[in-house]
Amino acid sequence: MSARGLLGSDEPLATRYDLALVDLDGVAYRGHEPIDGAAEGLARARAAGMRLVFVTNNASREPEAVADQLSGLDIPTRPDEVMTAAQAAAELLATRVPAGEPVLVVGGAGLHTAVAVKGYRVVASADDEPVAVVQGYAAHLGWTELAEAAYAVQRGAWHVASNLDLSLPTARGFAPGNGALVGAVRAATGVEPASAGKPSPTMYRLAVERAGASRPLVVGDRLDTDLAGARAGELPGLHVLTGVSTARDAVLAVPGERPHYLAADLRALLVPHPEPLPDAGWWTCRGAAARVVDGALELHGTPVDPVDVARAACAAAWDAVDRGEELDPRAVPELPV
Repeated sequence: MSARGLLGSDEPLATRYDLALVDLDGVAYRGHEPIDGAAEGLARARAAGMRLVFVTNNASREPEAVADQLSGLDIPTRPDEVMTAAQAAAELLATRVPAGEPVLVVGGAGLHTAVAVKGYRVVASADDEPVAVVQGYAAHLGWTELAEAAYAVQRGAWHVASNLDLSLPTARGFAPGNGALVGAVRAATGVEPASAGKPSPTMYRLAVERAGASRPLVVGDRLDTDLAGARAGELPGLHVLTGVSTARDAVLAVPGERPHYLAADLRALLVPHPEPLPDAGWWTCRGAAARVVDGALELHGTPVDPVDVARAACAAAWDAVDRGEELDPRAVPELPV
């Protein structure tokens, strides 16, 4: 199968990999609500020897606050098991800006702390002549803060974004994310910012180094950030279907955003994963079968698990596209899991 296809594992992922790099929103929780199977899956994965680091594009909160929220959802977590985009942004700053320089921070407490801990002088105005602007999401941000960022970038400050997520999942739906706010500064200045968050693999690299892991696994719900970051960092990625990207999205994923494993929720860490295999023109996975004929995805069989339909469909679609065939998105149905 294509090197960009799904993998199989004869053993549970929790024993195959020594570290899970777990996204938060849409994976461990949704807004302030727990996700079914998350606490159980992570607890049993830990018991099997897998270590966890929670890696989030959210730069607004301190690691301590994130750890407290997880612990309150029956996922006991230490602050050093949290890696935020704020920490990654501060690390990215350090590649070009010496400690002690003035940096305009536009974001929440987590970003202010991360930049200050790295040794920079945090300022709030473009008139303080910052050499860089670091921008992250915070619910309180408004025109005044975005304008200061734009003024500083126009004067030559390096613009660093904690992430470029256009949307942010909440209990009420999707709200504008940091990427939407960064877009306002970009529109005013014409300057393309650097980004520290996913899909850049920077946070994954830092988390792996911190943990001293040798066999990390990325776990996420968004193909365009979590799983794209896994591909960019040449790390295996598990796509759980509890958040933003659906099984249909996975079938239609471009090569740089394809997951290596597909599952309903975090309990998937506790079980082996079947690999789809070719069979007489079909791609099969434990009773499910799929193929692409004249641009249309065809499904057949009686699967052991509904996820097996999605796995077979991904294998068939990706193989067809990689061989140069057309795949009509209109012929790819929603795949309930």
